[in-house]
Amino acid sequence: MSIVVTGATGALGRLVIEALWKRIAPGEIIAVARDRARTADLAARGVEVRIADYSKPETLEGVFAAGDRVLLISGNEAGQRVDQHRAVIDAAREAGVTLLAYTSVLGGPAATFSIAEEHIATEQALLASRVPYCLLRNGWYHENYTGVLATTLSTGAVVGSAGAGRVATAARRDYAEAAAIVLTGTGHENSVYELSGDTAWTMAEYAAEVSRQTGRKIPYRELPPEQYVALGVPPCSSAAESLGEVEAGVPALGAQMVADADAAIARGEPAATPGDLARLLGRPTTPLAEAIADALQELPLS
Repeated sequence: MSIVVTGATGALGRLVIEALWKRIAPGEIIAVARDRARTADLAARGVEVRIADYSKPETLEGVFAAGDRVLLISGNEAGQRVDQHRAVIDAAREAGVTLLAYTSVLGGPAATFSIAEEHIATEQALLASRVPYCLLRNGWYHENYTGVLATTLSTGAVVGSAGAGRVATAARRDYAEAAAIVLTGTGHENSVYELSGDTAWTMAEYAAEVSRQTGRKIPYRELPPEQYVALGVPPCSSAAESLGEVEAGVPALGAQMVADADAAIARGEPAATPGDLARLLGRPTTPLAEAIADALQELPLS
């Protein structure tokens, strides 16, 4: 049996492999990626690398084996992901894997924002496949906000269209560790975990914490959705993982999806704190203030 991580060279995938290294031998890990050049460091540490592309089902043949446990990290090509994910699910079923964990979205079928649609369809395909599954319904990441701190400090404001809505974020590393725990543990078959941070906060509270830590007055500036879209907003929601993280300016469709996710925050959808993530980790989730401090330390000195 091997632990197979797809999307292994992405931000989440690398952290999952790092968490797996603490639990199992590198030789038990298989990293699946599209670009071999980006896997050189993983191979150097003893991880087996297999090259495959979600968009090319033929490349998935032989990637999985009977008894494997697989993590399907959702793709980043909006509009194509359902077919891509089905290709992975079909290959996993044919191989006879014993667990297929999928990084879905907080709330699952109850989520009403557009980013969730492909996740919901993937969940349905996975359930229909009868492959033993685990749905890791990831909430928003701290990094979706702290990752654009340079822009925030440059413009002097946190901008968004989330109103006074709350969002329960956690560190990407927290979600990665939870995935590693599921992949290496027992009793997770046919389970659903609603994963989010321990504390939900508002954008104004986030701006206040950035202000406190920087000693600068950084307000939260609320924009109407259409103005937020026109701004070409950076991904400040779970859209970041789905759309690919960039520092500024995303395509029109991406901006609309991010603004739509902010509307979900305004409705309170990603504010749930069921505690599943902390229970899996056996510890509290990483506080937002800690993530802000870490991100500020990474910024170049001005």
